[in-house]
Amino acid sequence: MSLTKNIILNHQEIHHKIKRIAYQIYESNVYENEIILAGIENNGYILAKKLKQSLEKISDLKPILCKVKIDKKNPLSEIKTSLNQEEYINKSIVLIDDVLNSGSTLIYGVKHFLDVPLKQFKTAVLVNRNHKKYPVKADFKGISLSTSLHEHVEIILSGKVYEAYLK
Repeated sequence: MSLTKNIILNHQEIHHKIKRIAYQIYESNVYENEIILAGIENNGYILAKKLKQSLEKISDLKPILCKVKIDKKNPLSEIKTSLNQEEYINKSIVLIDDVLNSGSTLIYGVKHFLDVPLKQFKTAVLVNRNHKKYPVKADFKGISLSTSLHEHVEIILSGKVYEAYLK
C-alpha cells in the first residue's frame, strides 16, 4: 500500500503565505522598534528566519530571532531558548511553528514565555489543522485545514523548493 501525497501548498503559495504573514505581523507591531520571532526548532525556526527576511524588506522593524527547543514528544520537559529571559522582557513576541496540530507544542511554548512580562504575544503557523486538544489559536496562519486524525501534514522549507502536503 502506497501513501499518497496531496500537495496543499506549492513553493509559490508558501512564499506568498510567508509574505502575507509578515505584513500581518508588521501591522500588529507597527509602533514597535523590534520584535522577537521565536521559532520552534526545525521548521518553525526556518519559517521564523524567512519571516525575518520578509519583515526586513517591508518595514523598519528590527526582528530578532530566537530558537525555541521543545521536545514535541514530551513538552513538559525543559524548554530552551537561544535568548535569555532578560532579552525578551517587555518585548513583543511571535511564537512560530510550521503546523498547528494538537496545540500542545504551541501551548507549552506560550507557557514558557509567560514567565516574564511581555508587551504583546502572538502565534504564527503556516498550516493550522483544526484538531486542537488545547485552547491555543494561531493569530497568523497561512492556511487552515480540516483533516482527519489519521492524516499527516508534512512541510518542506529547506532546499530550493518549498512544499506542504497531506499524507
